[in-house]
Amino acid sequence: MVSQDIIIRPILSEKTYADIPNKKYVFEVAKFANKTQIKQAVEEIFSVKVASVNTANVYGKIKRQGKNEGLTGSYKRAVVKLTADSKSIAFFDSLS
Repeated sequence: MVSQDIIIRPILSEKTYADIPNKKYVFEVAKFANKTQIKQAVEEIFSVKVASVNTANVYGKIKRQGKNEGLTGSYKRAVVKLTADSKSIAFFDSLS
């Protein structure tokens, strides 16, 4: 499995921006990926040291438009915390 297939995109919100100085980053990841695969993928792509990974399945919400009803997409997200001596991820440095 290729690392680029595991990390889909960063999740950027006000809450995730607040954790960037603490070296916590949030990513949308593949649903089948486990914590070990996520850790290896982040270390390989961004050349950093990962201390811990927390994952959560985010289920889609019911949305309506008129009489039609459907679900938004479900995904898995991972909160990645880097070690204290690790460098930060350069992509997120320009955002904070």
